[in-house]
Amino acid sequence: MAAENKVSELMLEQKMSFWMAYLSDIVETYLPKVAAAVITLLVGWWLIGRINRWLNKLLTNKTVDISLVPFLSSMTNATLKVLLLVSVASMVGIETTSFVAVLGAASLAVGLALQGSLANFAGGVLILLFKPFKVGDLIESDGVLGVVQSITVLNTILATPADNTAILPNGQVANNKVLNYTKENNRRVDLTVGVGYGEDIEKAKKVLLEAMKNVPNVLESPAPFVGILGFGDSSVDLTVRPYAKSAEYWNVYFAANEAIKKALDENNIEIPYPHQVEIRK
Repeated sequence: MAAENKVSELMLEQKMSFWMAYLSDIVETYLPKVAAAVITLLVGWWLIGRINRWLNKLLTNKTVDISLVPFLSSMTNATLKVLLLVSVASMVGIETTSFVAVLGAASLAVGLALQGSLANFAGGVLILLFKPFKVGDLIESDGVLGVVQSITVLNTILATPADNTAILPNGQVANNKVLNYTKENNRRVDLTVGVGYGEDIEKAKKVLLEAMKNVPNVLESPAPFVGILGFGDSSVDLTVRPYAKSAEYWNVYFAANEAIKKALDENNIEIPYPHQVEIRK
């Protein structure tokens, strides 16, 4: 009985010795790696925070549009943290090749699924960085005319002259022609008026130029211009081109049209229009 107990104790001692040696090997092998990984994680996380704050300050000082700063900052922050976690996992012996491959495949799938949104995002970044227009500008893009109400990273929102809201995808805006009517301080108002072929053209031009002088907010320089635009079926078409401040464009447009009609009526200059003749049998 005593011999059996002695054998059991010996076997227990051997097992304990084996497990102690095994644990000691694990500690000696992995503890430095785990410690280095933890230190790397803490220091890297702290550095990413510092980089993120520095980037925010840099973008603000560079007068980058305020709506773009959070997106660039978040994107940089997320990218750096993913790279840090992959590096830490590799330090402790975790195989990261498969993880990186899966992450790449997932990114590709998401990119294909959201390619339209990504194109709009890229267009929004370009618009906010290069600023071809800003909030408050009157622009025309893809046949839509309106005042820019807001610019997000996906859409540009316009208020049209008809008091409608137009939402234009930024990818479309960035890739199409954009007319910015507010970029310059002055804007030309293009009007067309037809007078009868029997009228004195020089007299009509003088009357129209004089009428433009009496329209509020028409600029003296550049001076208004009146010239022959073309010849219609029943009229000589004159172009009337006064200039106005961009903010006063529509006021001048409507006031100039009214002034033209009144001036031609007062001077008995005919504005031709189609006539219907009733034929009686």
